[in-house]
Amino acid sequence: MVEALSPLFVAQSMFARDRASQLLGMQIVDCEAGTATVQMKVSDDMVNGLSVCHGGFIFTLADSAFAFACNNTNFNTVAAGCTIEFLAPVKLGDTLTARAAERAQRGRTGIYDVDVTNQLGELIATFRGKSARIGGHVIEPV
Repeated sequence: MVEALSPLFVAQSMFARDRASQLLGMQIVDCEAGTATVQMKVSDDMVNGLSVCHGGFIFTLADSAFAFACNNTNFNTVAAGCTIEFLAPVKLGDTLTARAAERAQRGRTGIYDVDVTNQLGELIATFRGKSARIGGHVIEPV
């Protein structure tokens, strides 16, 4: 039996090893079992040739929130598939918030929805991820 660890502690431990999310300036804002909220400010390096945030950065933010949500109960979990729908452009300087929430967990498979909003609360993108538990723990028991 694995000792229960706080979801925020597990997510922060995972974030400490997540160089990609750190490099993009992401921050975990909130975390509970099966949920995570992550923020990121759009910088110069994230703007594409149309002067809007490149969709890959929005996807990465949503994917990171998904990862923290599906791993924060301390079971190693990876993405088995995902989709994203972009609904509005994102500008330089916008602050994006990705809120991930578990919708279903059956055996090793989970479904998570992530809403990405801007600083005005406008829905920018929706993301759905399918997770697969692969064995082991984010923080191995002692």
